[in-house]
Amino acid sequence: MKTIAVIPARMGSTRFPGKPIAKILGRPMIEHIYKRVAMSKSLDATYIATCDEEIREVAEGFGASVIMTSDTHQRASDRVAEAVTSLDADLIVMVQGDEPMTHPDMIDTAVAPFKSDPRLGCVNLVRQIDQEADYLDPNTIKVVMNHNLDALYMSRRPIPTLAKSGFADTAAYKQVCIIPFRRNTLFEYTNLPPTPLEQLESIDMLRLLEHGLQVKMVPTEFNTQAVDTEADLQRVARLMESDPLISRY
Repeated sequence: MKTIAVIPARMGSTRFPGKPIAKILGRPMIEHIYKRVAMSKSLDATYIATCDEEIREVAEGFGASVIMTSDTHQRASDRVAEAVTSLDADLIVMVQGDEPMTHPDMIDTAVAPFKSDPRLGCVNLVRQIDQEADYLDPNTIKVVMNHNLDALYMSRRPIPTLAKSGFADTAAYKQVCIIPFRRNTLFEYTNLPPTPLEQLESIDMLRLLEHGLQVKMVPTEFNTQAVDTEADLQRVARLMESDPLISRY
């Protein structure tokens, strides 16, 4: 089963313009992501998908394979679908371009369920939220699941409610944006019309859920921090100072 990773990235983030090439410990954020993802033993190749020449120049400067895409995409998943149109792959792992703390073992964990379930079309990693500030942060995508770990809903609002207990007594979970698709599911996604809740929440996976498709959530032991703001960038820089993976690239 040929497996590739695609990292969608663009300069025009509303919350932090230019963040893919912002420096973390002296390297562009997109370089950290690319090199850490490429360490995964589950992958046959890793690509960056972008519509911006600035990102292409930086990425090719550190040796990345880059695919240029349209600048009209509102969803990262649609950008990835365009990027892989002419590529040979059975599984496409989308790794968001704001996850610099990605560990290669996370890729291995995310793709493992496809080996035993031929019906599975899309997986997301998930982790329990350990800080109430992250639970309240609209940049953290919260997810509620059924007993089979299938996603029921995702929101930027705090879910589930704390109406009957405090945060310490509530199991709240966040989406971790390492998202493998089976090839046919990715193209099914991009051919589906955008949905009201997807647009309201600005969350890609809601398009699948609103059309009645499965999104399997798989727990990860790694506690990562996405970069949505300049404050996040500084926080991640502090967290990565002692990261042993950095010495490998």
